[in-house]
Amino acid sequence: MAKNLLIVESPAKAKTINKYLGKDFTVLASYGHVRDLVPKEGAVDPDNHFAMEYAVIEKNEKHVDAIAKAAKSADHLFLATDPDREGEAISWHIGEILRERGLLEGKPLQRVVFTEITPRAIKEAMNQPRAIAAPLVDAQQARRALDYLVGFNLSPVLWRKVQRGLSAGRVQSPALRMIVEREEEIEAFVAREYWTVEAELAHPQQAFTARLNKLDGKKFEQFTITDGETAEAARKRLVAAANGALHVTDVTSKERKRRPAAPFTTSTLQQEASRKLGFTTSRTMRVAQKLYEGMALGDEGTVGLISYMRTDSVSLSQEAVAEIRDVIARDYGTKALPDKPNTYQTKSKNAQEAHEAIRPTSALRTPAQVARFLDDDGRRLYELIWKRAVASQMVPATLNTVSVDLAAGSEHSFRASGTTVVDPGFLAVYEEGKDAKAAEDEDEGRKLPPMKTGDRIPLDQIHADQHFTEPPPRYSEASLVKTLEEYGIGRPSTYASIIQTLLFRKYVELDSRRFRPTDVGRAVSKFLSGHFTRYVDYDFTAKLEDELDAVSRGEEEWVPLMERFWEPFKKLVEEKKESVDRSEATGARELGTDPKSGKPVSVRLGRYGPYAQIGTAEDEEKPTFASLRPGQSMHTISLEESLELFKLPRKLGQHNGEEVSVGIGRFGPFAKLGSTYASLKKEDDPYTIDLARAVFLIEEKEEIARNRIIKQFDGSDIQVLNGRFGPYISDGKLNGRIPKDREPASLTFEEVTKLLEETGKPVRGRFGKKTAAKKEPAKKAATKKAAKSVDGEALAKKAVAKKAPAKKAAKKVVKKAAKTTAAKTTAAKAPAKKAVKKVAKKAAAKK
Repeated sequence: MAKNLLIVESPAKAKTINKYLGKDFTVLASYGHVRDLVPKEGAVDPDNHFAMEYAVIEKNEKHVDAIAKAAKSADHLFLATDPDREGEAISWHIGEILRERGLLEGKPLQRVVFTEITPRAIKEAMNQPRAIAAPLVDAQQARRALDYLVGFNLSPVLWRKVQRGLSAGRVQSPALRMIVEREEEIEAFVAREYWTVEAELAHPQQAFTARLNKLDGKKFEQFTITDGETAEAARKRLVAAANGALHVTDVTSKERKRRPAAPFTTSTLQQEASRKLGFTTSRTMRVAQKLYEGMALGDEGTVGLISYMRTDSVSLSQEAVAEIRDVIARDYGTKALPDKPNTYQTKSKNAQEAHEAIRPTSALRTPAQVARFLDDDGRRLYELIWKRAVASQMVPATLNTVSVDLAAGSEHSFRASGTTVVDPGFLAVYEEGKDAKAAEDEDEGRKLPPMKTGDRIPLDQIHADQHFTEPPPRYSEASLVKTLEEYGIGRPSTYASIIQTLLFRKYVELDSRRFRPTDVGRAVSKFLSGHFTRYVDYDFTAKLEDELDAVSRGEEEWVPLMERFWEPFKKLVEEKKESVDRSEATGARELGTDPKSGKPVSVRLGRYGPYAQIGTAEDEEKPTFASLRPGQSMHTISLEESLELFKLPRKLGQHNGEEVSVGIGRFGPFAKLGSTYASLKKEDDPYTIDLARAVFLIEEKEEIARNRIIKQFDGSDIQVLNGRFGPYISDGKLNGRIPKDREPASLTFEEVTKLLEETGKPVRGRFGKKTAAKKEPAKKAATKKAAKSVDGEALAKKAVAKKAPAKKAAKKVVKKAAKTTAAKTTAAKAPAKKAVKKVAKKAAAKK
């Protein structure tokens, strides 16, 4: 065994570094976090200085044991986890585990940090080891404790007041509030009409368009004309005044410089990858992680291609700048090189640890040279990072903007502008994307013909065009990350997880790549904003991030920070448990009165989503209910739209003497004939579907059921069946696979029994639950996934789950299948059609 043990987070990184360090080192991976808070109440104890109870994450136990085993025989231990707070905390946890197991006596344990995985960077880091930075660990501990306390205490309040299974996160909740507030802005928006007027000019060398900027001696603004009649009158006035031509009254030429954008931070990389590559934040970080950890480059071996991708720094090392300048001089000429290197200041409200910006580890590795070694995502992201870093050290672009004023008589004038590139500078390599185009962007790249004062330019036509103001756009991933960063909410390592959590919880949905809050998301946000205002306040969240930053710099203690947060928060939670009305919390709305019954019509949030209701619980007759249709929201639905929902179930007519109807159940819209149910297809609308189509879907379902059985065996529950994904074996409790080279109909009883033993997996019931095996105990299951939990509320949900072990149950079923006796007869088995009808009948009862 090697004398030195070095521990990193990922196996890919371990593999790369192992090649650089040689045989004197063993490099092992922790596979991310090794410990997390135990998933139970009291894991953080506010009465004992916020003492935290940790447990090894079950899925990483074998990796921790491998590290412990290697540590026994090593003389020197190095911790080389990621160079940020989380990485520092992981190193601390590994050190604590080894210390508790008595494996550090007489052995030095040191921390090494590098921001790129190259032989030079690794060598430098190994020559400058240090102790674990306690302030960084404290900051991460405080963050974890805060997330746990918020999640564990706030989530149960949401369960009681809004809907079971909901969760609230310390950082995700303000992000959700942003998305909801934008949606409310859009709904409240009232479009305003306005008109623009343009002149089409027929210059002998090149036709061009000019916009009206002065009308009747006054400046023409957006809302100067707001109706068609006024617009047409103005157009006629302008045509008459122009008399077939406009006269040039002024020509101005203005040269300006545009500086390149700074090299990427985590936030700007996520924004630009979203705009230019269509990547989600999580996809960007996943691809960047691979590029950072190392890619195999043929004879060169495995090489880390970019520096560490979680940073809010925009600075570059002197060595990196020198290499980039060499590449610029070589590929773009010395005139593209500024006299001195360009420097940048971070715009982030709270810059974290002083790393470099994201850059290629060697600018000499051009995108063209490494392209053949990378997959498509890796190639595109590397090219983006390389171009941005190189462009950041180039000369500014020189642009020339020409503006021409053209008069129509003495009272009116138009203006035409065009911007041309005099010297592309950095634009030869890269141009930053934008979320929305400004008015001046439309003139960029547009070249006007040569004109001088006094020229008469023939007029082709003048036209007036109607427009309406548009509501603010919903947030895209890029614009949401940008806004979070501007407000100081979250950190480089959390942007992707914030978005993933909101999507996973179904608090938001992506609609044309923009975030739209669901009714559940709006209810959660409204509840938190109304009753826990301080804790979803942008400034409060940002201030808390500031304080955590101060802890990481050693300027503030973490326990007093926790005390200031905890006391008022706990008091408010206890108060709201009793004082909040559930109807108000869920955002229930009364829409009006049902004209038929005279009863009130309302929309509410239920266990399975939003629904409409006629009547109240106090009425003698029970209220009637109807689920909202896809795309409808309880916050915007009208009385008329809600009454339409109660037209289901619809009776379509008779088929073979039985009633055919359509309705909507828990699993979506369906057609029904007797006790047979058939789900409608995506293209079918339950409100408009006709009898013939419904009968077709029902008969199709029955035909599938009739052809479902390929083979069955006398005296056995085992059948060979046709399934959605091809033939398979089942005894009703276990499903087994059939080898690809076997004809399903030719299988013998002995073969199917053996296959079921070897490949059988518990059947999943209609509700997605395994019917033959119970899940792991709650404690194990929760600990197993604790590493993936960003907030304490995920642990809170797991802590209340009561589930039994799975392995034994599965084995019992396999044995039972193998020992099936011949006592059972074929007659005891129901035909497939009856079985299908039986299932349908049960589903109907539940509907």
